[in-house]
Amino acid sequence: MKFKLSIVATLAMIASRPVQAAALSDAEATFLEQLVTASVVLEQRCVGFEADGAGGVQLGARLLGGPNAAMAMIDAYSAAIKARNGESYDPRKFRPEVSDAASKTFKRVRTDLIRSPKRACADYGDSSVDRGLLRRY
Repeated sequence: MKFKLSIVATLAMIASRPVQAAALSDAEATFLEQLVTASVVLEQRCVGFEADGAGGVQLGARLLGGPNAAMAMIDAYSAAIKARNGESYDPRKFRPEVSDAASKTFKRVRTDLIRSPKRACADYGDSSVDRGLLRRY
C-alpha cells in the first residue's frame, strides 16, 4: 500500500509542476525586443514619437513570416503587460517566455531612458523609427 501511495504522490508532483516555457526563436526575440523598446519610448513620453501600428505589423511579418505571426507576438506582449499590471487578459495569448524576455528588455531600456533621457530617447526613438515601429510627429 505504501508503494502505491508513493507512486501516486510522485505522479501528482510531476503533474503539478509548471509547464516549462518554450524558448523564443531568434526572430521572435528580435521582434519582441524591438517592440518592447518602442513601447518604452512611448511609455516614457519621449517627445516627437508616436506608434506606427501598420509599420510594427509589417516589421513583425518580415521577421516572423507573416502578419498572423506578428499579431500573435503583439498579442502575447499585450497579455504579458496586462498580467503584470493585474488586469484581465486572454490566457490563451499569454506566453511566459514572452513575459520574461519583455520584462528584461523593458527594465534595461527604461533604466537607460531614466538615466539619460535626452540621449536615450533620441537613440531608442530613432532606431524604432528606422525599423518602422514608431514615426515622428
